[in-house]
Amino acid sequence: MSAQTDIDALMMNKNNFCFGAVYQYSSWEKYWEGTFKRENLNLGTVSTKGVAAMCAYGITDKLNFLFSIPYLETNATAGTMKGQKGMQDLVLTVKYIPFEKTVDNTTYSLFVLGSYSMPTSDYTADYLPLSIGLRSKTGTLRLMGDVQVRNFFTTLSAAYIKRSNIKIDRNSYLTDEIHYTNEVNMPDVMNFNLRLGYRSNWLIAEAIIDHTITQSGGFDITKNNMPFPSNTMNAFKLGLNAKYTLKKIPELAIVGGYNVVTEGRNVGEATSFYGGLFYLINFKNKNNQDEK
Repeated sequence: MSAQTDIDALMMNKNNFCFGAVYQYSSWEKYWEGTFKRENLNLGTVSTKGVAAMCAYGITDKLNFLFSIPYLETNATAGTMKGQKGMQDLVLTVKYIPFEKTVDNTTYSLFVLGSYSMPTSDYTADYLPLSIGLRSKTGTLRLMGDVQVRNFFTTLSAAYIKRSNIKIDRNSYLTDEIHYTNEVNMPDVMNFNLRLGYRSNWLIAEAIIDHTITQSGGFDITKNNMPFPSNTMNAFKLGLNAKYTLKKIPELAIVGGYNVVTEGRNVGEATSFYGGLFYLINFKNKNNQDEK
């Protein structure tokens, strides 16, 4: 099986390399200003679209390396704010299985993941909701457990995301108090993810519950004001994902998914979808053929 993300319970086999691209689109009209859901006619519909390049390599059967980088473009259908576009943040991830055991028809697996991200272009973070990112360097530690009974599985994970401070293009700003500096203290984030579904060699289909919670240090958007990078940004999402591997071309896989934010704080009530293609290369087999 091949892995496309740092949050699923899939691994690349040793010497396997998977690469591909995913198109993604999300949009919202209403958003939460603190806990108050509202709309802003000066923004209309706010959307983000883009393409992400992704790859994964099996260093061993139990140790994988993953890479992703997106190109994003934002837009608002009303008002005078112009959207941003450009390369966003590079994400590098190491994924490891310290424990895996099969008893009868059930396989129990434990994963440990470490990720690092950094901005790759000089985009402006202090331009929400049309910024393409927050410009904070992050370090993430995720623990993930997976239980598969025949072809049915449950995956539960939790992550702590440590974020670096950022600098903005003004010498003072207001949160719940005035700050006479251009450095913004970014609160850390926790994420919880639950996946339930069906997994075989040809088809993976899953339902997802995802909850992101900002830790202490964040604050709410003030009334009728723009969002700010260090706002509390909580989001509860429900989604569906699928991956199909072509039987006639087993190196090629089609992926797609949909999710919606059902509850939030200082985020948009966004509906999102994605679709993409991935191709698998087995370098071990290729090397063996070259030797012949």
